[in-house]
Amino acid sequence: MTKLSVNINKIATLRNARGGNLPDVVKAAIDCERFGAQGITVHPRPDERHIRYSDVADLKKVVTTEFNIEGYPSEGFIKLVCGVRPAQVTLVPDPPDAITSNAGWDIVKNESFLKDVVAEFKKSGIRVSVFVDTDLNNIRHAYRIGTDRVELYTEDYAKQFSANKEKAIAPFVEAANAIKDSGIGLNAGHDLNLENLNYFAKNIPGLMEVSIGHALISDALYFGLENTIQMYLRKLVV
Repeated sequence: MTKLSVNINKIATLRNARGGNLPDVVKAAIDCERFGAQGITVHPRPDERHIRYSDVADLKKVVTTEFNIEGYPSEGFIKLVCGVRPAQVTLVPDPPDAITSNAGWDIVKNESFLKDVVAEFKKSGIRVSVFVDTDLNNIRHAYRIGTDRVELYTEDYAKQFSANKEKAIAPFVEAANAIKDSGIGLNAGHDLNLENLNYFAKNIPGLMEVSIGHALISDALYFGLENTIQMYLRKLVV
């Protein structure tokens, strides 16, 4: 079954809005694992507007499933991740002021840079995933940078799902098959939710992991965190 990694950034956003330590992101991560999550994802940004660098160190001490750190590979980010040594690092091309991830890497254009960064993380024993869209040229070049996995950026799928799910999924199926042929592992994330997740999981070959934050934490306001995680896990049973 595809693994569910819960992104807890939004819990940190709520904490930071008031100051103090309520809600406690470390306790939230422990609870997510206790409720069935198979991984915890965080995306620390330079301005620390949600997850703080200190949170990352604290979470490393308690996360017993897969710890995944997302971010743009700046000098500070590389130092943080290599010091913490999570199970996985996911590289995204976000500028520092981005509200959320909104594009995949142009691997062809950034091949030399990404190759060096990937090698640096792998030297520290960290599995590397690179955020990509469905551009087949990018995907076919992914093996050249040495990445272990790629994470498909699924916003376009989510936007088109309600209007025409078959059309929405088609480029992602094609991309997934190209990734499978390359021998690289496949993750996915961004705007996956209770409505569109099951169809995606059923139709994408070789899907190893999904990372879901905003929708899952929003649903938890209505259904409770434990129940929501179980609802998402059931969507991944295909």
